[in-house]
Amino acid sequence: MIDVTLENFEAEVIAASMVTPVLVDFWAPWCAPCKSLSPVLEKLEVAYAGRFNLVKVNADDEQQLTQAFGVKSLPTCILMVGGKPVDGFMGAQPEGQIKQLLDKHLPSVEFLQAQAAAQEAHQHLQAGDHDSARAALENALANDPGNDDARYDLIKMLLNAAELTEAAALLAPTLSRIPVPLRFEALKQMLNALEFVTTDPRGEWPLEKFDALIAQNKRDFESRFAKSRLLMAAGDWTASMEELLEIIMRDKQWDNEAPRKTFVAILELISPPAPDGGVDGSGKTAGGIELTGNTALQENPQALLVASYRRKLSMALN
Repeated sequence: MIDVTLENFEAEVIAASMVTPVLVDFWAPWCAPCKSLSPVLEKLEVAYAGRFNLVKVNADDEQQLTQAFGVKSLPTCILMVGGKPVDGFMGAQPEGQIKQLLDKHLPSVEFLQAQAAAQEAHQHLQAGDHDSARAALENALANDPGNDDARYDLIKMLLNAAELTEAAALLAPTLSRIPVPLRFEALKQMLNALEFVTTDPRGEWPLEKFDALIAQNKRDFESRFAKSRLLMAAGDWTASMEELLEIIMRDKQWDNEAPRKTFVAILELISPPAPDGGVDGSGKTAGGIELTGNTALQENPQALLVASYRRKLSMALN
């Protein structure tokens, strides 16, 4: 439990709630219901073991905060998540009702366990320990089957290890969603390319054999598409996209738009992750604070490559 004033409100409430939900208790020394509520809140903070943080604001001393939140009576409790108020209550509520409010908004124990396992996996990957990273991701997914981040990272790891059957099994549940999330659609296209290389006889062809066929017929889309998959499986992203563009420019609808879907998948797979701190494409956090600016983002070569090929796709489709 932390006492919050105007001076530390930004750090202890706004910034802190970006990571862990914060319950703000507005109280006053003369308020009898506040005194009865306080030990209940402190007990719950201990019982929830880090799933939320409790802070207290003396409404008499911090009237600017009290007015900003429109507090009309004491005690008033407001739950902050992601820097914004999401719920709250007035008066000394019983423990059971407060737990219902918390459980409605707080991450589950299983989710937190999965999140910790996923963070552990990334640490192992950075250290080059792929076996431990895989075990951590499998543990994350076992704790929380709905953890899409862990599922995505594990599928990518399986694809990189050419364990296609296992990757397909993990990917299958995501493909039944409507719409299919773009990042999982991208993994599906990558899986398709790897399966092509391992099961289709053309997967063993040298690139020159494809080029010879294409030279005879610029509209040999089957050969172009097969070549693009071969290049995609080899990680030659730009060459693969160039072949796909040639098909799209000549026939946008060919094979149920498979070239366009594959092109978009490659863009998704090679897009650099957003900078830490929740920065979007504008270089600002969700709160509008400029961290890096557009210049820093534009200097990222991978981001420039993705932006360039997005423009090429747009031009080919128009």
